[in-house]
Order: sequence, then C-alpha cells, then structure tokens
Amino acid sequence: MASILIIDDERQIRRAMRDILELEDYSVFEAPDGKEGLDMLQRQTVDLIFCDIKMPKCDGMEFLQKSKDVTQAPVVMISGHGTIEAAVECMKQGAVDYIEKPLDLNKLLQVSKQALKKDNLKPQDKVKRPKAVKSSADMIGSSKVMEDLRKMIAKVAPTDAKVLITGSNGTGKEIVAKLLHQHSLRSDKPFVEINCAAIPEELIESELFGHEKGAFTSAISKQKGKFELADGGTLFLDEIGDMSLRTQSKVLKVLQEGVIQAVGSEKEKHVDVRIISATNKNLPKDIEEGKFREDLYHRLNIIELKVPDLNDRREDIPELVDYFLDQLYKSSGKKIEINAKAVKALQSMDWRGNVRQLRNAIERLVILSGDKITEKEIKEYL
Repeated sequence: MASILIIDDERQIRRAMRDILELEDYSVFEAPDGKEGLDMLQRQTVDLIFCDIKMPKCDGMEFLQKSKDVTQAPVVMISGHGTIEAAVECMKQGAVDYIEKPLDLNKLLQVSKQALKKDNLKPQDKVKRPKAVKSSADMIGSSKVMEDLRKMIAKVAPTDAKVLITGSNGTGKEIVAKLLHQHSLRSDKPFVEINCAAIPEELIESELFGHEKGAFTSAISKQKGKFELADGGTLFLDEIGDMSLRTQSKVLKVLQEGVIQAVGSEKEKHVDVRIISATNKNLPKDIEEGKFREDLYHRLNIIELKVPDLNDRREDIPELVDYFLDQLYKSSGKKIEINAKAVKALQSMDWRGNVRQLRNAIERLVILSGDKITEKEIKEYL
C-alpha cells in the first residue's frame, strides 16, 4: 500500500484529498505547513507528497528544496494561484508535477498513479527528477509568441497527450520535442527520434518496428525498432508528413492497440510510448489530396504546437545572435563582438531558413570577420 503525505494549510482541502485517496486504498498523512511536513518526514516514510505553494512558516518552494535532504519521494505541487511560470519553476526545482486549485479529483488520482508509477524504480534511481533544460536545447527569445509557446509546453509536457509540432524548416521543432520530453514524467526514460523523410520506404517499417534475423536480404541479425527502444519514454516522429500511406496505417494500429510486430515475426509486443510528431507540411491539405490519413492525423493531433517563423519574431534576433556568438566562442575560442547597427541590419533581413539560417550566417561572419562584426561585414559576407 502506497503512503501519501498531503501538506496544505487549508484543512478542507486536506480532508477532500484524503477522502478520495483513501478510497483508492492509499495510506494518507497530513501536515498544515511545510515545517511540520519536514518534521513528519523525519518520522514517517512516504511514497508521494502533495504540497501547497502558499503556506505559513515554510512555504511549498522552501519545502521542495529542503525535502531533498530527507526523502526521495516525488513531490507534486498544488496551488490556488497557479501560473504557467510557477509550474515551470516547480518542475525546475524538482517537482514531478503541478496541479491547480480548485482540485479536479479525477486529475488528482491520475497524477497520483503516474507519480507512483514513476517512483517504481531502483533505489539509486529514485532521485532522478525532471531537470531544468540545458541552454543548448533551450528556446531563445522573449517575444510574446515564444513566451506563449513556452507556456503551452509547460502545460502539456507533464501529460501523456500526443503532440503535433508544426512549423517551417529550421524553426526548432526538434527542440520543442525535447523540451516536452525533458519536462514530462517520462524524462528519465529514452527519448528516441526518427526522421521519416530520411528513411527509404522499404526500410522504414524495420526502423520503426524492428525485424527478425533473415526477415529480408540484409537482415543479418535481429534488430529492435524505434517503438521498442522508446518503450516507457518518448518517440519523436519527425517529418511525419513524409510517411507513406502503408506505414501510416501500421503506425495507426500501434496507436490504437499499443502493440508492435517486428518485420518477419508473428509475435506481438506491447509498448508504452508517448508520441510526439512534427511536420512542415499542411496536413489538412494532404488529407484532402489523399496523401495523409485523416484518422491518423486526429490521433496524433491531440495538442498542436506551432513554432513561429523567425520573420515573425524579429525582436528575438539580438538574443539569438548573442547566444550563437557565445556558443561559437566556446567551440572555436574566437571572441568576437557585434555592434548595434549590425544587429539592426540582421533584423531587417529575410530569414526564410529561420533560426538555422541565422545560425549559419553568424558562423560565417565569425569565420570571415576580424574581431568585430559591423554593417560592413553584414553587407560583404551576407
């Protein structure tokens, strides 16, 4: 029987949570503030903690930090003043999830099961929590469209909802997919990606589902597919719009039934995978033209995240330029400055290749310029 500690200064909230959790046969303990919660952890081992953010004596964020010294139990934060920013900060500090008041009791039970399932690890692995995103995989930019995208990622990441990421080439769809995984309850499990446009039609089924030895001419040994490699974690299907109709039907079956069948095998294997997909194509138009299955589209598109073009967020270019210059300095050792007029010139250019094109342009400027990039270098080399 799993034991759960509820820390909240509102007695009615504690009682409502306790009643619903005890109906599920959980053993429940209560504390009215973070200080008493920490004291209780000195006396009592628990498997999961629900902790309010706003409390007297010791608030939720302080408790979250101090609890790491006395327990390995996962912590789910709760708040009546919820914001996406608060959710992101909680996840960065080590919480496994974040729920808002008024509490949805069905959500409470769902989160409890997910958190306890995640905690079913070897003792040495229990301290693994969702981590803050490293800068190399971060989204640079403070524009409203990027802030809105971050808010959606923070809201969607802790769920198992399938996400379709749309946007032009070079906008950073892969970065969004990695952020969704890193802030999910599957963050300590594999993140596996496959570019559907880069795999020949005759090999993509083998890549996705695996194959048995001798299944085809070049199958000299048994091989696991991406679905099996991602079991328990996240599978990122990049360029999903380039997948053939034949393969689409097989992927749809996996999503419906949760089983895969390797090429050349008669056995089925159950897999538990969160699907994130991405495309630069107009899938509704492809559906009309018979190039993409409508039923698969609706399966994949529970949540759609649109990554904006760089031309639609030019105010982010100064931040991106600083970031790329810093990254290039770390890799090449060449320290170079750029003046304000040069940055303005970059902001006025057409970036059809998006962030990828800008990054390549900055690298070219670093290689060809002296110790400073001015308007002269922009005109000469770009």
